[in-house]
Amino acid sequence: MLLRFRVANVRSLREEQELSFVVPPGEDASGTREVMLADGPLRVFPLIGIFGANASGKSNVLTSMARMREAVLNSYAKWASYEGTPREVFALDPKSADEPSFFEVDVAIDGVRWTYGFELGPERVESEWVHSYPHGRRQEWLDRDASRTELYRWPGSRVKDRAQLARRTRPNALLLSTAGTDNHPQLSPLFHWFRRNLWEIGPETERKQREAFTAQQLTGKRGERIRELLRVADLGITGAEIQQPDGGASVRLTHRAEDGEVPFDWALESFGTRSWFALLGTMLLALEDHDNHPGVDTALARAESYNLSVAFSHPCFEIWRVLHLKEASGSFGGVCRVAEQRLPAAWHKVPGGIKALLPDQVKKQYEVARGRAVKMNAEHPDHVPRHKRDPYTDVYKFVEEGLGIASY
Repeated sequence: MLLRFRVANVRSLREEQELSFVVPPGEDASGTREVMLADGPLRVFPLIGIFGANASGKSNVLTSMARMREAVLNSYAKWASYEGTPREVFALDPKSADEPSFFEVDVAIDGVRWTYGFELGPERVESEWVHSYPHGRRQEWLDRDASRTELYRWPGSRVKDRAQLARRTRPNALLLSTAGTDNHPQLSPLFHWFRRNLWEIGPETERKQREAFTAQQLTGKRGERIRELLRVADLGITGAEIQQPDGGASVRLTHRAEDGEVPFDWALESFGTRSWFALLGTMLLALEDHDNHPGVDTALARAESYNLSVAFSHPCFEIWRVLHLKEASGSFGGVCRVAEQRLPAAWHKVPGGIKALLPDQVKKQYEVARGRAVKMNAEHPDHVPRHKRDPYTDVYKFVEEGLGIASY
């Protein structure tokens, strides 16, 4: 989980800025979540909103997160073609071009807090550092400083294969990027955290695919809910209709006019309207583990009242993974660990641990897993609420209805 993000000299963010999910001491903790770390529990906000005037830098905070992710994932393989490093520095001060861009995160991985950061200069990585807090006290794993004769320092000699990592890392590449590419046993979990997190999802991200998905949902059971959300968005929309010309299906939204309602061709709709429409189909989908959460039954009932589709697994998502290998029989007692123990020992040893789902683990097994899930679910009597069926999973509905995938 992301705990804190800090950035400086990126786009409009001249001075260091911090975005923190950690609840400040003395602040109301209602609605927050508890993260268990080695040095005790930490209260965090599950969601953060960034508010401000137009052109105040809100989007650049999110873009900076995405740029940090791109640097970690791509600097080893893709920056070899660059003269220096790809940066977007603060443009309103000429001095910024000669100053480094700064990125740093605090994250929690498997109950341990990590700090990772780096500074990018115009020609090279100026510095890079990794700290871990396995017992509540800081351990320095990496200290890279391009201004020193001794470029890399490894306090405590904790990192294996240090000489090879240093030799294979170019001046304009991050050592963590090299470590992730090499599947380094100690640093790969941190690399894979970036692979799975800090995704930048904006109005244009796969917008056409999401538009098509929402249009498809208009003809199904979520159609009326989508129309309702279009009407209440204060866009002047009164309805939506699907036309079936020779070239395929198309959407026309009807707008309020003095003399009634007027349908617009899709190409005439505003960018904001099309972006809102593209979001609606995926907004009405959810994938949920049980994990013994006390509010599962309430959440499922509320989702049903809003006509939201929920793909549900009890006790956890790993049931779906088990079914790719074998049938799941007998109660799991609501304990996810029991499901994890039925997965191969080799899966526990991959970078990221048992929670890392790799394509080779499930490919070409979808139809078999789906059949086993349907059979398993049918063994529960109809009068037993879905959240009390153990084991149970209908993740295949999310695959087919949510992702639009027929098989894999």
